[in-house]
Amino acid sequence: MTTTTPSATRPFADIGEIRQTVDAVTANRELGKVTFTMTADATGGIASSIRTGALIQGGVADTSREGKFSATSDEPVALMGADTGISPAEYILTGLAGCYTVTLASLAASRGITLDEVRLSLGFDIDLSGFLGIDSTVRKGAQGITVDVEIDSPDATRDQLDALIASLEATSPIRDTIANPVKVTTVLH
Repeated sequence: MTTTTPSATRPFADIGEIRQTVDAVTANRELGKVTFTMTADATGGIASSIRTGALIQGGVADTSREGKFSATSDEPVALMGADTGISPAEYILTGLAGCYTVTLASLAASRGITLDEVRLSLGFDIDLSGFLGIDSTVRKGAQGITVDVEIDSPDATRDQLDALIASLEATSPIRDTIANPVKVTTVLH
């Protein structure tokens, strides 16, 4: 797959690079099978240090990403943390925002829509009485996730932007992962 250097002035994808990637995966379907990996270590309290691991594509590991990016996860003080990093819920929103940006840019490029600016405001609603064991009828995870999207485009009509957002919801891999059941396997080693 190719890497894209984003435009310095617009969150807009290069349609040529999108086509190259589609062609490469079409020719070799194994290139479409990708595993992202991360490692995490508890750092005291409820905080953790998280690092990127290898990116595995078509069964081949790219170890150059190991430890290349890192982050700290914690909770706000009001939620038993020391507020030393982004909360796990905020990481979910970060993943969704990043995926929405990539997907919007790619969809817009494929439709010839110019994006001057994209702004996302995201929310993660949770009722802690489920997680804390206070009420077994309350879901432990999010009650809902909201995304407000603002797009500045000099050449798109409102109907084109509405269609873009409908395609975004239907296409985003992270939205699909959050909105639909996915098997999560946890193993003690």
